Amino acid sequence: MPFKSILKELVDCTPHAIGAILVDWEGEAVQEYCHCEPYDIRFVAAHKGIILGRLKEIQNSIQVGDVEDVVVTATDGHLIIGCVDPDYSLVMSIGRCCPVALAMYYFHAAVGRCKKEI
Repeated sequence: MPFKSILKELVDCTPHAIGAILVDWEGEAVQEYCHCEPYDIRFVAAHKGIILGRLKEIQNSIQVGDVEDVVVTATDGHLIIGCVDPDYSLVMSIGRCCPVALAMYYFHAAVGRCKKEI
C-alpha cells in the first residue's frame, strides 16, 4: 500500500517523530505508522477535524485564503495537521525537541506524495 510507505518514510526521517496518520473527512484512519499504540494516534487524528473546522471558520471570517496546515505546540510535543485535499488530512505527532522547520519540510513532502496517490 503506497500510503504506508509514505508515512513510514515521514516518521523515520523526522527526528523524534511519534507517528503519522492519514485520515478521511470523518476522522477515520486510512493508514497510520507510529512508534506508539495505534489507538493513541487514531484518537488524536479523530479530533483534528475540530481543530481544522475552527480554523476554517476563522479563515472564512478574515479571508486570508485556504488553511493548508497548522502546528499545535504543547508541553510535550507538537501536532502537525495538514490538508491533503478537501476530504483527507495528514496528522503527525512529534516530540518537543524535534526542530519544527525540519518536521514541516518532511511533512510537506509527504502531503505532496499523498496528493499524487489520492
